[in-house]
Amino acid sequence: MVTPSISDSAVKAAIAAIESDSATLSEKIEMIIEIAAGLQKKPKSPKELTDSIILYHRALGLCTADHPLLKARVLTGMGTAFRSIPSSGCEQLLEAKAAYLEAMPILQEYASPEEIAELQMNLGLVLQALTDFGEATLIEAVEYYQKALRVFSGRSYPQEYAILQNNLAIAYLSLPLAPEREDMRQALAVQAFEDALKWVTLIDHPSEYAMLQNNLANALQYLPSAHPVDNNLRALAAYDEALKVRTAEDTPIEYASTIANKANVLFNLPDDIDHPEKGNYNNLLQAKAYYQEAQIIFNHYGELERAEVAAEALQEIEQEILLVNS
Repeated sequence: MVTPSISDSAVKAAIAAIESDSATLSEKIEMIIEIAAGLQKKPKSPKELTDSIILYHRALGLCTADHPLLKARVLTGMGTAFRSIPSSGCEQLLEAKAAYLEAMPILQEYASPEEIAELQMNLGLVLQALTDFGEATLIEAVEYYQKALRVFSGRSYPQEYAILQNNLAIAYLSLPLAPEREDMRQALAVQAFEDALKWVTLIDHPSEYAMLQNNLANALQYLPSAHPVDNNLRALAAYDEALKVRTAEDTPIEYASTIANKANVLFNLPDDIDHPEKGNYNNLLQAKAYYQEAQIIFNHYGELERAEVAAEALQEIEQEILLVNS
């Protein structure tokens, strides 16, 4: 006898809720939304996400003109499920966009500012992802992020604010700008990361804190400046802050990415800042150790492209070490 999966059990529970005579129509819709949202929360496989979409479609079929807000919440949940399904194409993202856009005017009429802002943030994420397929523009994504920021302030909603500023910064880094405005791209991103870090802390928001510190350091590495060494030192400090959260035991992929990023800074930094003519032999050795560790982790977890990038960096470092020793 095959034991039903969690997803199968949840679908059966939802069907039972629909068929129940004791529940009102609103209660049935709400129960299906709750079950579908549970499948989405920490899905163990894409099947749980597709099952949640099936449930949302069932719920949509129950919604009448008397349930506009419930309908919008069904559409929002469905959009998030479509957005979360792993795919190499854009079909799921387009489905998510359509669901979010259908829900938007309903939420704007019936929902709280926070619920509307959350949808704007999610729609911005979808649009940002669709730019890779030519199905949206970064300007569209930025506009929705900025609308959400009118509600999600750093003081009242630090986590949402941090995510929005992070997404804005990444969008800024990808914006097509004229050559004379390239410097602005990195500066805008750095400012967005730093603004977010004013409101999240290592203790209260460790995941967001580490994400922002890592991404800030990445931006600082490439920030055009008359003082590149200072930027690299700031980047090293930010990576070290991220590594207070990202560990090889708890978050191995994120940890490996951060130490690989840190290795790149060390590769370009002299051992003695005050005497750069002495070279960077010690930093090269530390960078080599970081890349070796990152490559092992990437290979172990099947991140083969990242492992290949680390291997190429190792070859470059080893050649540089040979030159220093020759």
